[in-house]
Amino acid sequence: MQNKRRERIDRGIKVRTDGLYAISSFKEIMYLVFPRLLLIGGFLLLPIVLELAPYWKRVINILCVYAIIAISFDFLANFVGLVCLGGGLFVGVGGYFSAILNSYLKIPIFFSIPLSALLGGIFCTLLFLPCLKLRGVYFAIVTLMYPLLFTRIIEALNILGGTNGITGLDSFPNQHIENYLIILILLIILFGLRRLVNEDIGLVMRAVKDNDQSVKASGINVTYIKSIAVFIASFIGCLSGAYLAHLYMWAGLSLFSLDFSILPIAAVTVGGGGSIVGAVVGSLILVPLSEFLRFFGTFRIVIYSLILVLFLVLKSEGIMIYLTRKYHQFERWVDV
Repeated sequence: MQNKRRERIDRGIKVRTDGLYAISSFKEIMYLVFPRLLLIGGFLLLPIVLELAPYWKRVINILCVYAIIAISFDFLANFVGLVCLGGGLFVGVGGYFSAILNSYLKIPIFFSIPLSALLGGIFCTLLFLPCLKLRGVYFAIVTLMYPLLFTRIIEALNILGGTNGITGLDSFPNQHIENYLIILILLIILFGLRRLVNEDIGLVMRAVKDNDQSVKASGINVTYIKSIAVFIASFIGCLSGAYLAHLYMWAGLSLFSLDFSILPIAAVTVGGGGSIVGAVVGSLILVPLSEFLRFFGTFRIVIYSLILVLFLVLKSEGIMIYLTRKYHQFERWVDV
């Protein structure tokens, strides 16, 4: 009778490769691909499952917007070392650029969204460029001030529609495009950034986070690397803001709201920072939770705060990191 012993499923897979091209069996391929297929399939099925609940279909759209902003925050904070509290700036700049291009210049919606993301990314990068030498809390405070500054400028000078905002933006041709466009954008950003952080430029960004003086001593321009990272994060954030403006068919001061700065940070904290996917998982929990708690009126803030505290105390590492560790601890019986 053959002897058997328990062995972790992932034994040997990570030794050979973290990718999908040097593995020896279909089971190993499925072991690596299954979490990705679960995430992609789940998002693509959500609009179909919620077909008879239009309110929650709109919540899914907002959830994807928050998830994209959370990804940009996680990317800057945990891969470059820049704690950016200016998520509201990205959303507001992207939304207003798209409103100007679409409402004033009559550029079609599917051109105004990517173009406004590009212009917004350049604009935000130029704004942050003088601040890239700041570190830690000082950079965070400066980025938090920008959304407040632009809100007051627009309100005081009564430009870009003032407090009424810019109205008359084109809506999406149909609800299916409205739902699936933001889901596809989220998935492309998610897997694209995961690929980027493992490339050479991503390794340099991580080195800047760990020890920027060593990177500078090796002859690499640290400010240039940081500016590339800021452009990527701001492009992502502005893309979500441009989509949101066309979703509401309006761009106004509420796009600079601190909600777009605070809730993504909470999502990254709950989901697990440094994994990128954790930002999406955290958004999947917190955004629907916020909607459910609306039934409690103002008391929902107390419940929301208690839930966040419980998450931080019981699972401070983040849900995604915890689930990843448990997934890799599955075992199977093998012949000795």
